[in-house]
Amino acid sequence: MAMRYPPVDLNQLTVLPQTNQMTIPEDYLDEMGHMNIAYYVHLYNRAAWGMFEWLGISFKRMQTVDGGMFALEQHIRYLAEVHVGETVLIRSRVLGLSAKRLHFIHFMINQTTDKLASTFEVLASYANLKTRRTAAFPDEFVHDIRAKLVGHQALGWDAPMCGMLSP
Repeated sequence: MAMRYPPVDLNQLTVLPQTNQMTIPEDYLDEMGHMNIAYYVHLYNRAAWGMFEWLGISFKRMQTVDGGMFALEQHIRYLAEVHVGETVLIRSRVLGLSAKRLHFIHFMINQTTDKLASTFEVLASYANLKTRRTAAFPDEFVHDIRAKLVGHQALGWDAPMCGMLSP
């Protein structure tokens, strides 16, 4: 069954927070001559921490309550190749929130070619790092995340979600 995604207008993405940016070094390439999939995940991981910082739930702040984030599920779409020397910018959007989970998507824009290179949809969970188990977000985190979620829900355009992940 083929998934149908709404089109993404790069101009719409400019309202989203920039959570990572990098010029691709030669050692990120694979045998096909484009960026290896492992480095997409690496760049998206760095973007997740940039997004958490933007949400007000930095790792430093999470440490004060013995908290952290665990990735539960991810869905990557590769849309255009990325090559050595090209600069990518990642913007992030919050999609949903429950007591324990956060649903979000990253958009990797190849600034050199002005194309959407990839999307990375994630379902993550807040975790108590003492018990190593998922846990409810502290109330003060919920307040900060919900404020950003409300803004992203009001954007007026649908994110290209896979339809398989939800908080």
